[in-house]
Amino acid sequence: MQSQSFAEKLKKTLNAYHNRAISTMEVIEELIKLAKDMDAATRRGEDMGLTDDEIAFYDALAANESAVKAMGDDKLKVIASELITQVRKSVTIDWTLREGARARIRVMVKRILNKYGYPPDLQDEAVKTVLMQAELLSAMWATA
Repeated sequence: MQSQSFAEKLKKTLNAYHNRAISTMEVIEELIKLAKDMDAATRRGEDMGLTDDEIAFYDALAANESAVKAMGDDKLKVIASELITQVRKSVTIDWTLREGARARIRVMVKRILNKYGYPPDLQDEAVKTVLMQAELLSAMWATA
């Protein structure tokens, strides 16, 4: 979620620069702000006792405020931790291209959400968000 937000901000800044709407100095200032925001996000994860990957899944689950209210932070942390462990074990190089592989991971995510009592009416959106996050993270896992 945050990487998508950072990417959008960066794209907007670069587009403004290319359209000559902002100067080089303003681009540099915006990049510094983005770097500070990224550091703050990392510190937030550390403060919560979560890794960068876990905070990404936590944010995906907590994107819906009513889920946070219903579940609480501690339960969402546990779910995020289990999701990262299970998704990391399950992803293959081409999982984003094969519908069968995507379906298996989708079912696994739903089972984990059910296991911890994630609100059923919010699950579909949470699964979509978790899968998007998994695509971003798995691309980074492949290069690491």
